[in-house]
Amino acid sequence: MSLVSMPFVDTGVDTALHIVAAVVLIGTIAAAGYGFWRIHELPIQKAHTKEHHQLGLITALTWIGFIWHWVWVLAVFIAFVDGEQALRRIRDIWKGDDASSSPQNNVSETQVNTVPAISKKEIENA
Repeated sequence: MSLVSMPFVDTGVDTALHIVAAVVLIGTIAAAGYGFWRIHELPIQKAHTKEHHQLGLITALTWIGFIWHWVWVLAVFIAFVDGEQALRRIRDIWKGDDASSSPQNNVSETQVNTVPAISKKEIENA
């Protein structure tokens, strides 16, 4: 065999290698298409799991997102952001309430009462 000749040319192995290469190519394209589809359907799946009220809107935006990709980003935003909680937070900010007045950040009275109190006399005696 010389350095110029091509291995596997005009043999049965040549045909088998072409078939293997075609299968790998088709499999790669199919896997990439499936992965793209799964990522693209992510907003719809999230809306289903959260029982989102705007499921139809998210579905339509996801389908339109195949053509205009910025619309898909909008569908992701709507699906993952809790709109009611965001509007409540914006309302609280607009009214001038700070973050410490929200019920999520308040410390319950039982937590405050479990902390041992130190009197002024104990501090002066120390």
